[in-house]
Amino acid sequence: MSPEIVAVRDNNNSAIIDDLVTNLPGQPLVDFNHYAGYVTVNNGRALFYWFFEAITNPQDKPLVLWLNGGPGCSSVGYGATQEIGPFLVDTDGKALKFNNYSWNKEANMLFLESPVGVGFSYSNSTKDYENLEDDITANDAYNFLHNWFLKFPSYRTRTFYIAGESYAGKYVPELAELIYDRNSDPSLHINLKGILLGNPETSDPEDWLGLVDYAWSHAVISDETYKKIRTSCDFNRSDTWKNKDCSDGVDEILKQYNEIDIYSLYTSVCFASTARSNDQTLQTQMKRSSRKKALHASDGHNLKNWSICNDDIYNSWNWNKSKASVIPIYRKLISGGLRIWVYSGDTDGRVPVLSTRYSLSILGLGITKQWRPWYHEKEVSGWYQEYEGLTFATFRGAGHAVPCFKPSNSLAFFSSFLLGQSPPSTRST
Repeated sequence: MSPEIVAVRDNNNSAIIDDLVTNLPGQPLVDFNHYAGYVTVNNGRALFYWFFEAITNPQDKPLVLWLNGGPGCSSVGYGATQEIGPFLVDTDGKALKFNNYSWNKEANMLFLESPVGVGFSYSNSTKDYENLEDDITANDAYNFLHNWFLKFPSYRTRTFYIAGESYAGKYVPELAELIYDRNSDPSLHINLKGILLGNPETSDPEDWLGLVDYAWSHAVISDETYKKIRTSCDFNRSDTWKNKDCSDGVDEILKQYNEIDIYSLYTSVCFASTARSNDQTLQTQMKRSSRKKALHASDGHNLKNWSICNDDIYNSWNWNKSKASVIPIYRKLISGGLRIWVYSGDTDGRVPVLSTRYSLSILGLGITKQWRPWYHEKEVSGWYQEYEGLTFATFRGAGHAVPCFKPSNSLAFFSSFLLGQSPPSTRST
């Protein structure tokens, strides 16, 4: 079937038709709809989305919102085109290639560039770029969803999940909490059933302690550096960085990680094999006017610029407010009966598996299924443990952006999450 025209399944809503992507250069032939464009959330702030209907039977499958973190990095640039979307950037920069392990095999996938200043998302007020923080991001994403449902009304009551990785470990629970709190109003109800988080930033003290312990236990730093950090740093104190021994010790970790790939310890830096390896190629592709036009990336007057991460956000202290921990939100969502799954690629040094284990241990949840391996294609894919209200799993040999390293395993795991079933725990599966 030609990629240019596929029947619009939702209805004859002109907003949907306007956002239908019909001529994306280099797109593989597919027989599902995808849409891209803007949703205005508040006072001239416009968030860019790219939505892929499920490959088969989209009317019967859930809706999943995917968020990348940073803060300041694009969900289109990472999630959609390097990890779990149906069209992955080709390393030659000339075309897109079909992803055989795209998550839209199992769900309708919605990728959001958030907050304003990220990717194609923008504001008409420059002051908005100077006042970015977690709460504003959550509120804008919440308003985006309600306004997006006006474009796509058939998804209004659809089973809904939120997924994301890295700093989206903050975004996802914060948005879920907002939905949960406001769902008491029937007119605002969103059918949220759960959240899925990969290598997530969760609780700052535990995240830092896990980073340090992981670096030492994986021979990235010396015993002397490790001892200096453990005796001088108290990551529960916001002023711990004023201690010179502490800051010097952490600087030494980052110095050593600069020699390798902090996001994938055992990947050779001369090989293009992590989520960041295709950044330059993707930058080139997304800057082409033909692709911007195809994705409707315009404010109505000018095509918008795009970068995979906004360095003004990512590499600065302009992020005004970040919750030190989202563990209290976990408790609220667990008590509300939402499904919470957390996974870790176990070769990531940036938000390592130890950080996540330390963070989740704060919850003190009862264990319902003891630590055991889970399998994919008769191989151990990782290990998992089920708690009262939460499932935690690892991906053996995967770095920070797990689907880049284990695409087939990730899709199988995602399918288990949607079904609410334990990951396969026998080799025969």
